[in-house]
Amino acid sequence: MIKSMTGYGGAKGTSGKLEISIEVRSVNNRYLDSSIKMPRVFNSLEETFKSIVHEKISRGKVDVFITIDSTKSDDIEIRINRPLVEAYVSALRTIAWENELSSDIRVADLTRFPDILQAEKREADTEIMRTDISKILKAALDDFNEMRKREGEKLSRDISGRLDEIEKLTKLAEEISPRSVEEYRKKLETRINEVLQSSNIDESRILTEAAIFADKTAINEELVRLRSHITQLRQLLPLDEPAGRKIDFIVQELNREANTIGSKGNDAEMSKVIVDLKAEIEKIREQAQNIE
Repeated sequence: MIKSMTGYGGAKGTSGKLEISIEVRSVNNRYLDSSIKMPRVFNSLEETFKSIVHEKISRGKVDVFITIDSTKSDDIEIRINRPLVEAYVSALRTIAWENELSSDIRVADLTRFPDILQAEKREADTEIMRTDISKILKAALDDFNEMRKREGEKLSRDISGRLDEIEKLTKLAEEISPRSVEEYRKKLETRINEVLQSSNIDESRILTEAAIFADKTAINEELVRLRSHITQLRQLLPLDEPAGRKIDFIVQELNREANTIGSKGNDAEMSKVIVDLKAEIEKIREQAQNIE
């Protein structure tokens, strides 16, 4: 089934004690334009995540938001600056000896000096993060694609209904076309009668003129192509693959045939059919802009 280009999806998971939340959003775009927004510390993984997005999506402007919550993590490590401790202890003992003071040195005294204790974050294991985030991203994309499928079903039903209407209008145009030729023949005969004021009319000449008119206004080829394009569109709607560009092209061809029929017809009834036909084609064209 065709998919909509617009959609939203999300998934959550963990990597160790890190909580990861991923959102995927997309809007219409002629080509695939994806962006990954995540903490800068993981920028080296961007290409990996983009390749996963490109496996699941072929068209649209896609934004992926990766949020990492480390508030429950215990990745803080306290480091002791041992050379600095030894230097402070040595200096304090020297001061005590030179000034005949007690040399009792307490831990609490040492911790008051700057840079004795340093708080550092342990570096995350890049490969573990790559694996865990990739798994959550795939789940978010699956959720995203489910929404796009539901929207695609609605688009498919709408287009299918409009194709039914186009088929009715095509059949009506086919019925009107011979009638317009017959009407032309009658009008031609009436005008010749009015001009010549005689019943001695060259019937063969009228038939010849009517035949020329019929040839100029013949729409059989256009009707055949219209029906062929309708069939092609119907075949694309249930396919589980990107079809937006193909549908857009076929809609252009439908419009081309409708314009040709309109240029050949000089009948008011045919003109109305063409207006209605082009209106339905335009509505399909608008819907095609939303299809992946």
